[in-house]
Amino acid sequence: MLVINKIFTFCAAHRYYNPELGEEGNRAAFGKDMRLHGHNYELTVGVTGEVNPQTGFLVDLDPLQDLVNARVVEVLDHSRIDTDLPWFEHRQPSTENLLVWIWQELAPHIRGCRLVRLRLQETPTIFTEYYGPEATDKDLRLS
Repeated sequence: MLVINKIFTFCAAHRYYNPELGEEGNRAAFGKDMRLHGHNYELTVGVTGEVNPQTGFLVDLDPLQDLVNARVVEVLDHSRIDTDLPWFEHRQPSTENLLVWIWQELAPHIRGCRLVRLRLQETPTIFTEYYGPEATDKDLRLS
């Protein structure tokens, strides 16, 4: 299987906090991440499909780039994820939850190929990958 990856960047802030835990419980669960803080995120979008024999390309990257910019980057860039996006009203703004939201924003709208992988780098040493809601153990061997 061929997978082409396109990288996007955005800056966003968030705060981890669960009102059910109280101050002490939040401090134990989230430490200093209870405070508002931001990241320079790097999002990798991986798609697959059939290679066009006329162009030799798997996908025209311009429409993909337009879609990701419109539905994800422009929404998240310079936002406060936990307060600016209604989807996060009762969810933590973790990379795990961000990837689920991003998948839901992109997968139904991608044309000419199929979304197979998202990777979100939060810090130089932390990233999360998501292969979609129907991924199997076999899909995990793509990375």
